[in-house]
Amino acid sequence: MPHSTSAPTYSVRSPFGTRWNDNDQYGHVNNTVYYEAMDTAINTWMMANGGLDPQGSAIALCASSSCDFAASASFPEPLEVGIGIERLGTSSITWALGILRAGEDEPIATGRFVHVFVDADTRRPTPIPAAIRAAVEEQLVTAAR
Repeated sequence: MPHSTSAPTYSVRSPFGTRWNDNDQYGHVNNTVYYEAMDTAINTWMMANGGLDPQGSAIALCASSSCDFAASASFPEPLEVGIGIERLGTSSITWALGILRAGEDEPIATGRFVHVFVDADTRRPTPIPAAIRAAVEEQLVTAAR
């Protein structure tokens, strides 16, 4: 199969306003800020679209995360977090993420988060809540096809 050089597409894009203190000693947004932005975008999306209640009976814990950096950005540059799905399991979601310059399609960083849904009390895996699964299937999986 030939390698595609086209930029990934993200079904959902969330604004990510850089802040004064996001720049590090090297004058660009520090790598940890990208992780914060991706985690915030995912959880905000699940709360708004799937009814995630961070104090509810089923919560999403990050089991794994990674980020590859292709270019840098600096405050006050407006960025966006692109949200997609790599894998939708029974009790886990692997998110495909991109940090993008506002209005552009080529990510300056690509990330991956694996969320495992667990019972808030026992911390044992539990199925993805039905409303979150439905929102993911409708807005992210179907839209990517």
